[in-house]
Amino acid sequence: MKIRYLLNYLLFLCFILTGTLLKASQIKSIGVPYVQNFPKSVYLSGNQNWAIAKDRQGIMYFGNTQGLLTYDGKYWQQYQLPNRQIVRSVAAGNNGMIYTGAFGEFGYWSTQNKKLTYTSLVKLIPGKGQLTDEVWKIIVDGKRIIFQSFTTIYSYENNKITKIKGPGSFLFLHHVGSRFLVEVLDKGIFELKGHNLIPLPHTDLTVPKNIMTILPYKNGSMLIGTSKDGLFIYNGSTFTPFNIPANDFLKTFQLNNGSRINDKYYAFGTILNGLILIDQDGNTVQQINKSRGLQNNTVLSVFTDDEQNLWAGLDNGIDRVELNSPLYFYLDKAGQFGTVYSSLIYNNNIYLGTNQGLFYSPWSPGNSKNFNTFDFRLVPNSQGQVWDLSVLDGQLIMGHNVGSFRVTGNQLEKISSSSGGWTIKKLNSNPDYLIQGTYNGLVLYRKDANGQWRYFTKIENFDIPSRYVEQDSRGDIWVSHAYKGLYKLTLSPDFKRVIKKNYYDEKNGLPGNYNINLFTLENKLIFSSDAGFMLYDDISNRFTPYKELNKGLGSFANSNKIISAGVKKYWFINHGKTAMVDFSEPGRLIVDSNRLSLLDGRMVQYYENISPISNSMHLVSVDDGFVIYDAIAGNHPGKKNVLPAVLIRRVEDVTDVYKTISENGNSGGEIEIPFNRNNIRISFALPYYRQAKIKFQYYLEGYANQWSEWSPSSQKDFTNLAKGHYRFLVRAKINDELVSKVSVFEFTVLPPFYASNWAFALYVILIILLFILAKKQYQLRLQKDHEEIVAKVQLEKEIFLKKEAEERERQLNIIQTERLQAELKSKNRELANSAMSLVYKNELLQKLSQEMIKLKDEKGKALADDQFRKIQKVIDEGMNDERDWNLFETSFNEAHGSFFKKLKASHPDLVPNDLKLCAYLHMNMSSKEMASLLNISLRGVEIRRYRLRKKLNIPHDKNLAEFFMEL
Repeated sequence: MKIRYLLNYLLFLCFILTGTLLKASQIKSIGVPYVQNFPKSVYLSGNQNWAIAKDRQGIMYFGNTQGLLTYDGKYWQQYQLPNRQIVRSVAAGNNGMIYTGAFGEFGYWSTQNKKLTYTSLVKLIPGKGQLTDEVWKIIVDGKRIIFQSFTTIYSYENNKITKIKGPGSFLFLHHVGSRFLVEVLDKGIFELKGHNLIPLPHTDLTVPKNIMTILPYKNGSMLIGTSKDGLFIYNGSTFTPFNIPANDFLKTFQLNNGSRINDKYYAFGTILNGLILIDQDGNTVQQINKSRGLQNNTVLSVFTDDEQNLWAGLDNGIDRVELNSPLYFYLDKAGQFGTVYSSLIYNNNIYLGTNQGLFYSPWSPGNSKNFNTFDFRLVPNSQGQVWDLSVLDGQLIMGHNVGSFRVTGNQLEKISSSSGGWTIKKLNSNPDYLIQGTYNGLVLYRKDANGQWRYFTKIENFDIPSRYVEQDSRGDIWVSHAYKGLYKLTLSPDFKRVIKKNYYDEKNGLPGNYNINLFTLENKLIFSSDAGFMLYDDISNRFTPYKELNKGLGSFANSNKIISAGVKKYWFINHGKTAMVDFSEPGRLIVDSNRLSLLDGRMVQYYENISPISNSMHLVSVDDGFVIYDAIAGNHPGKKNVLPAVLIRRVEDVTDVYKTISENGNSGGEIEIPFNRNNIRISFALPYYRQAKIKFQYYLEGYANQWSEWSPSSQKDFTNLAKGHYRFLVRAKINDELVSKVSVFEFTVLPPFYASNWAFALYVILIILLFILAKKQYQLRLQKDHEEIVAKVQLEKEIFLKKEAEERERQLNIIQTERLQAELKSKNRELANSAMSLVYKNELLQKLSQEMIKLKDEKGKALADDQFRKIQKVIDEGMNDERDWNLFETSFNEAHGSFFKKLKASHPDLVPNDLKLCAYLHMNMSSKEMASLLNISLRGVEIRRYRLRKKLNIPHDKNLAEFFMEL
């Protein structure tokens, strides 16, 4: 029994997993999958994109009007052909080469000298004929590369090219499994086997023409797409039209290319109306055109990568369609219904409550295989702001700006005139009542005899706007409004009036009275605030932080809204950012926000609305439409997701002028960086193209000691790197879950000029030379010192002799000075004696003159006048004898040789008598002595002194004798 039970359990488990995998890999027919647009303003190249390929590293390549375009998930790069031709075809080889074709040209791209470089193969074409048309298709067949133009097929292998001609002109070459098929115009379909073209066997009189794509189909058959005749199925012998609804679409809008998806879907690009996707049975699954997210309706190329991303090269831009995304969109590109505040599905209709009214459209059940198109129409008389749509006991109630209505199909029945029905729900204490929060307080509803919800009463004694309404376990009603605060109301037993009202703010532990919202989470009433979620304690009448919940939610602890998402699952909305939180595991919260990042900022803030479609699908209201969220889509239970390796991309020298060192890490050989250019920038990327939060972590061995923090930045600058060998390690993480393997980039910073090996050899040589020079210098220094010592001794000797001579000369000068001073003193004495002699002589002559006046003759009479005059004349001549002055002057000049020269030089207007007076004053003679020498009276001497002082401009307080003695 136990074994049987175990087998049954395993079979049941396998059935569940298989069903889940099948559902997860299905493409939804509701809405449109996420379309990522890459306009030319992003990739900075030409408009048209003719071909798409992906190499083994995960890098995308696009044949563009201006050349080859590459994209690694982060960075775009353009490469031009030698003659700037349009790249019409691209293929990635197994050897890492990228093959391209253009007008009159085909070849491959490879990394040479650390750059992606083109090598032409045209020169290998045998014969004299030149390639003069476009190369439209390139197919990689192991080591063989097949290039196809309209006139010739070229087979390249082992560095040789073989030309293959057909019975006519070719259209396009197609690769189907291991077979190569080509349409020869007006001749049918041929198969390329080796270097030969073999007609494809068939029994039909006519075959499809203008074949644009051939894809593998069921049971070994092929699905053939033509430009104007639609689809055909070839079973090995006959061509059967594939008569499905999509056929008319493809005929009308001109099929241009195709690609197989997930082995069971087919995507076809058209010239006039974008993409159409069908399943193997021919059911239309998706239609994606410009109105549904594409940038352009002309699809020039389609490509399905290994992650089932559908890439579309357009006539203007590049788009990526994320087919396995959990989010499918329906957006109002035409602005038909305005901003969506609420949405839900009810009775096979989808309803959108907007700021313009209530719109509805038929809704096909989830198991429908046909593409679900919507035709939204306004419900009559619903114009105005719709706030809320709720289904209560099978009845759809609409909260409107002008009241509340029951919605049945496209009909409205007004059940309340209370304006602004924001929220409505059953009373927990009495489910027979509905309580509604409105602009002016609370309204009650109850069922009538027919079970229809009807207006009952407005609750009295409370008129505050009521945005959120919840009932706690005690039966009290909690009401909050973003700007009016938080209230707890106690109702009367008949629920008609408020008998007690409590208002809560900072005094009760809240961070404030703004932005306080309330929700029921796992049967517990919680309150959101800018400081996180809080709980209310009845005993203390205070609010406290809900620490366990806040810690588990991380950044979503500040969420402003919570919406139930099923059993133990809730939507948390943090001011525009959305997360699904799973409470099913005790003690652990599972927060999934990464897969919902596309919803960030797209919902109407503070009026976010999400309603369930099924256990795994939800309807999300966004600004201009709605989004279908499938929790299973994109998840593959049991499948191990392996991330691609992080690519080391451009390495740049950022020392001063930016310069590329390498375009692709180490792919071009060893990287050596000069020491004077030791500032570099390393760019890296993860070739993961689905919408996800990608973070990087790096570590530079030889520079740091640990890994960096996780960061979304995809480049890093390193400055002033020391010489040595470095290993740059980097890894990526998506959605905070999967981590890639470590990628390594190695490079060497060369030593500076002064620290290189040959510099050290030069240093050794220089040291030896310096040693020799030092020795020679030392010897020269010894000789020089010897010479300096000898010179110094000689100099000291000369100085000694000179000092000795100077001392002798000084002694002689002293002796001579003393002798001169003695002579001067002697002359001064002689001069003084001479002057005194003259004074005495003059005084004697004066006395003689005075005595002569007294003389009388013998008779006692005075002497005769003539006698007296003669004697007086002799006396006067004796007193005024110039010979006395000349002798005095000569003696004076010998003693004071420069006196008269200085005096005459400074006062040339002095007369001889003035000079005499100056000389006498210089000798410090008294006035009486000067009067005797000058033969004048004392009064005359004073007068002359006064006149001399005036001539010489001598101040009155200055002594004349001192003045002349200083001269």
